[in-house]
Amino acid sequence: MQTRSVSARIGVLIYDGVEPIDLGGTAGVVSMAQRVLPHIEAAIIAPRPGPVRLAGGVTVLADHGIDAAPPCDVVIVCGGPGWPQAAADAALLRYLRALPPTGVASVCTGAMILAAAGILDGRRATTRRRAVGREAVAPLELLRQRGSIRTQVAAVVDSGVVTGGGVSLAIDATLYLIGRIYGEDAAADVASLIEYDRARAANLAAFGRGIAA
Repeated sequence: MQTRSVSARIGVLIYDGVEPIDLGGTAGVVSMAQRVLPHIEAAIIAPRPGPVRLAGGVTVLADHGIDAAPPCDVVIVCGGPGWPQAAADAALLRYLRALPPTGVASVCTGAMILAAAGILDGRRATTRRRAVGREAVAPLELLRQRGSIRTQVAAVVDSGVVTGGGVSLAIDATLYLIGRIYGEDAAADVASLIEYDRARAANLAAFGRGIAA
């Protein structure tokens, strides 16, 4: 844990087909956090720099490609319907494997990409717990079926690698990571700032948090 006067950078990894709410629940939270943590910043990273088409037709610009990504305290892998293609991207998986376990995290189905990279083998993890749209099997069940990962329904699971639950629980995972960097008081301040303090408490009560001893 470091003081609020120390700089921190949270990488947010996107790719074609990321769900926009995952970007808002990660980079958006970091943006708001700058009001009370002026030395925190987000870096948007993609397989290649430039435009990235998210789900729903939203296009954003990634400042960094994985070949020249800046050093980050942690890189959060976003989820979305494009995850199967991202999970088959050999260069992207190599980039993720090169990060230390405490330097990589996921929200929603970003966990499926970490699983494809082998980063979650032998660990507990969570992801979106329900199937949506054309999905025949829920992502959490797909994760369980791999056999090498202990799945858990939770807002956040920290087993060395942090994984967050589905959709809006990206906010909870990002707040958890901010707390890991700057302390729980800082995370609580950000939660209050974004008017998410009650929702965060409710999610924790409903789903719990899995923290490795």
